[in-house]
Amino acid sequence: MFLCYYNPMIALTLIGRAEKVEFPQLFALKVPAKIDTGADASSIWAHKVENDGKNLNVTFFGPKSSFYDGKVHTFLPNQHTITRVSNSFGHREMRYKVTLQIRVKNRLINGSFTLADRSTKLYPVLLGRSLLKHKFLVDVAKGSPLAAEEKARKTALREEIIKVKKESH
Repeated sequence: MFLCYYNPMIALTLIGRAEKVEFPQLFALKVPAKIDTGADASSIWAHKVENDGKNLNVTFFGPKSSFYDGKVHTFLPNQHTITRVSNSFGHREMRYKVTLQIRVKNRLINGSFTLADRSTKLYPVLLGRSLLKHKFLVDVAKGSPLAAEEKARKTALREEIIKVKKESH
């Protein structure tokens, strides 16, 4: 049985499993973001993070990313915190967390993002439940996924598995 609680006072925006988002203060447009309802926190690729004892200085994305501009963004002491993040395997790590404006489907909101090295991830941004709750409805059949890149990664993984199986015999 499927129950859907609908509150007409809350307008939910329909999004897919991946969307192109914007970060106005970072001047980053059409950034691919993975929607992850299994993750509590959202995260963004931070290439360089330095705490000078007072302020947090962050360079977003990485030199190989088309969104990288090398600009250092400074967050004052009252603009950043430290939090503990656990992944699905139970691995825990401490991360800095900042608030950034994000535009998702023409909806501009303030969201909390942990700063993570997402250089090996296909999507430089992950949007979790805390950001999505009471604002968005997710339909996994919709959105703007990086379909070709996802397919290429899946094919490479299959080939790697076949190679490992052959080597083990």
